[in-house]
Amino acid sequence: MSPKEHAILGQIVQELLQKQFIQPSLSPFAVPALIVPKKDGKLRLCIVSRAINRITVKYRFPIPRINDLLDKLTRATVFSKLDLRSGYHQIRIHLGDEWKTAFKTVEGLFEWRVMPFGLCNAPSTFMRLMHDILKPYLDKCCIVYFDDILIYSSSFVEHVDQLKAIFGTLRNHQLLINLDKCEFVAPKIQFLGFVLSTEGIQTSPQKISAIQKWTNPKSITDVRSFHGLANYYRRFIKGFGEITAPITNCLKSSKFSWGREIQHSFELINAALSLAPVLAFPDFNKAFQVDMDASSIGVGVVLSQDEKPVE
Repeated sequence: MSPKEHAILGQIVQELLQKQFIQPSLSPFAVPALIVPKKDGKLRLCIVSRAINRITVKYRFPIPRINDLLDKLTRATVFSKLDLRSGYHQIRIHLGDEWKTAFKTVEGLFEWRVMPFGLCNAPSTFMRLMHDILKPYLDKCCIVYFDDILIYSSSFVEHVDQLKAIFGTLRNHQLLINLDKCEFVAPKIQFLGFVLSTEGIQTSPQKISAIQKWTNPKSITDVRSFHGLANYYRRFIKGFGEITAPITNCLKSSKFSWGREIQHSFELINAALSLAPVLAFPDFNKAFQVDMDASSIGVGVVLSQDEKPVE
């Protein structure tokens, strides 16, 4: 790292010491520390935990599929979104195990007192915590994806009661929320890259804008990044597999090549996303209609209900 980056890292370390998230260490084990940018532009300290992760017994608590979570929102008309403040840092490292998380900087050796980013079992541990704490509300009026909590209701009065109950549960477990990232009692809300409303699910305007402003990729890595972001919204694009076939083939090649066919695919994706439909929330008490089509390149399926597209 550059001297400037070392200075920033030192400042982050001092802040973490003041919050008592880390402490000086005498551990015989240590890994490097890095700084990485967060979505809001701020920097976060991360540890390179490959060595400890290789010998860690893996914990396999399931991470939910986002589409499965959104399927729970049938008949929802009111939404609130909660975001935990530094979610991982609200989980204590088991007493006596702190030395296993030691990391080194130019200022010395330190170890975590709370769960850091980079440990292989951290995501599953955090997801289990949220699942166990909010279990009475899950799939009834609440869905949770790591530190993002969505409360949904069919009426305002019901929503206020459910908010109070969930606030009480979070308070009882001493979990703190970040008010700046929370939204309360809204008819339309952004959650996990989607816009949710009484009408159904829409693409996020910010994400679509980012895709449409994407310049032509210059490497396989650029192609993979674009394809990954576009793939997140594949359920909104009819014939996504067929449209993206040239780009998918490009990813399979060992050498980067950007030809006319791939450029056409790139432009079709942008055009399709700008016209993405609103997808209705499924109602599993009603019948679904399935329309299928196939070609030599791929198979396309549209799932609908009450003449409205679901997926």
